[in-house]
Amino acid sequence: MIQIENLTKRYGSFTAVDDVTFTARPGRVTGFLGPNGAGKSTAMRMMCGLTPATSGTAHILGRPYRALPNPTTHVGVMIDASAQHAGRTGREVLTLAATLVGAGRGKVDEVLDRVGLSSREAERRVGNYSLGMRQRLGLGAALVGDPGVLILDEPANGLDPGGIHWMRELLRGYARDGGTVLLSSHLLSEVEQVADDLVLIGRGRIVAQGAKDELLAEAGVVVDATDRAALHAALERAGFAPVARPRGGFTATAQTAQIGELALAEGLVITDLGAAGGGLEEMFLSLTADDAREVAA
Repeated sequence: MIQIENLTKRYGSFTAVDDVTFTARPGRVTGFLGPNGAGKSTAMRMMCGLTPATSGTAHILGRPYRALPNPTTHVGVMIDASAQHAGRTGREVLTLAATLVGAGRGKVDEVLDRVGLSSREAERRVGNYSLGMRQRLGLGAALVGDPGVLILDEPANGLDPGGIHWMRELLRGYARDGGTVLLSSHLLSEVEQVADDLVLIGRGRIVAQGAKDELLAEAGVVVDATDRAALHAALERAGFAPVARPRGGFTATAQTAQIGELALAEGLVITDLGAAGGGLEEMFLSLTADDAREVAA
């Protein structure tokens, strides 16, 4: 578990992170989102003891990162995948990481296989790696200590579609096994697919947080069926406040799963179902528009 309370970082008169409070829980993937310059990376660096906080606390598994015994066996961190020694091979990078956590050499082969780096790729120098390969290697270094918590900043950056799918399944499996995942990414469609909870930050302050389904449900859903009259009546009986749309169908204050259950119970044939506001991307843009660097400029 990651517990952040009133975390603040100031640089002179500039406040990079402003009184941030949230919790990332075991068994769940928490998406940590915001425009460039919103304070995400600074906050994550404070969680990992890389940047001192001006005020507030960041506890991982009940303690500050620096107070954890052999912290890399408890917390896997990938803040900057490019910050690896270009002259070392991938295997040497992971061997050093395994040595630091007290893992045997066999762990290196296990991790290489887990992150999808072949033995030939492992013998290449990191300076010759593509960005996607560096991402895989950085994640391998984070996983080598079998930690219970992962803190990842842009882990899918540079990955091809197959790599992104692999990353998604890895993080889902990690959370299913009881791990805590804090994930920062600009790939909103991927975050929407993998995250259970969301924390949105703008200009250093939290603008929204909560369970993903609940946050997206606030915008409602768009739904249509072959029998619109029956659909409208069913939505009203369920208390989902249907409103007719000009192009057909209805918006309703419900989650997609609730609509599916209703359709099954009522024998309705659904022809359209989706987030009314366009999903996570639309919510992100509407909540952070005033905080985006492009708009602020």
